[in-house]
Formats: sequence, structure tokens, C-alpha cells
Amino acid sequence: MSATRLAALPAALLLLAGCTGGPGDAAPAPQADVSSVDTALPPCADQPDEPSADSELPAVAFDCFAGGSLDLARAQGAPTVVNLWASWCGPCREELPVVQELADVAGDRVRVLGLVSKDGVPQSASFAADAGLTFPSAFDGDGEVMASLGLNNLPHTVFLAADGSVAHLEVGPVDSLAEFQQLVAEHLGVEL
Repeated sequence: MSATRLAALPAALLLLAGCTGGPGDAAPAPQADVSSVDTALPPCADQPDEPSADSELPAVAFDCFAGGSLDLARAQGAPTVVNLWASWCGPCREELPVVQELADVAGDRVRVLGLVSKDGVPQSASFAADAGLTFPSAFDGDGEVMASLGLNNLPHTVFLAADGSVAHLEVGPVDSLAEFQQLVAEHLGVEL
């Protein structure tokens, strides 16, 4: 191998290490209707009729796995943490149990939601079951929210203030419940 190619190898490996790809980079995953998937996930809660005036997120409703829909532009009413993930993303697989811990600790003080991005319905439903997720999750197969935020990697977490505005965007995985608790306290003003 030439010295030039050898020097480029670490950079190429670094580029491949993040979760910037997706099912679109391989053979397309078979798609299914979200409502046709049997899952233990709870339905998404009803949302206000009017979108938040301060919302920076698209006013698009995404179907939830267990019924209902999620429109992040209508997420006002309670401080909310929305974790964007995909089954094919290694760091997402490591982070989701920590998101579940956050949902368990948050109770009704902070709403915790999942948003599957750029993934297949059967794959994400299967992984949610394997991971034991119990927080409501919606499906954004095309990655519209990621695109609206100008991001092309996963995972990332959106912290929404009670008025529905984006208080913080955490790019990359959160490693512990303590880190999530710190982010919630700092950006949403809620001690967990």
C-alpha cells in the first residue's frame, strides 16, 4: 500500500465510524405500515390543535407505533425530550437504554418521546421490543426532522421547552442518566 493511501486510511475509517448512513445506503428495507406492526409501545398522547408559534420544527404529523400521531410543532404543554434514533445505528443502540432510564425517572414531569429516523418499520419495531422501550415512539422514515435541523447523523436529542420551542439540540449520544438529568435541568429547568 502506498504511503498516500496509508495516510488516508485513518480519515476514511473515521468517516465510516459515525451513523451517517442508513438503510438507503444498502438494499432498501421492506416497508410496512406503522399501524400494522404489533408492539408494546404506548400510543402518542393527544396534542394541541394549534402549533407553537416558536416551533423551529416542521409541522408534519408522524404516525406513532401504537396509535396516534406526533407533530413536533404541536409539542407544547410540557417540557419534552425527543430522541431520534434508528435500529441500524450502533450508538443509538447503546443510548436507547439510557433514554428508557430517563423516561422511567421523568414520570409526568418531562415527556420523553422517540422518533425513528431513516429506518424500516419492522426493523425499528423489532429493536424497540428487544430494547424493552416503553415510551411512545413515532416513525419518520424519510428523516424529515433531521433534514429540517440540518443534520445527517444519529443519534441526536431535541429538548423542547414547555412552549414548544427548541431549547437545545444534543448531537451524538448521551452516555448516562446523570448526563440526561443535567441536560434536562440546564435546558428545560426541571430537576429529575
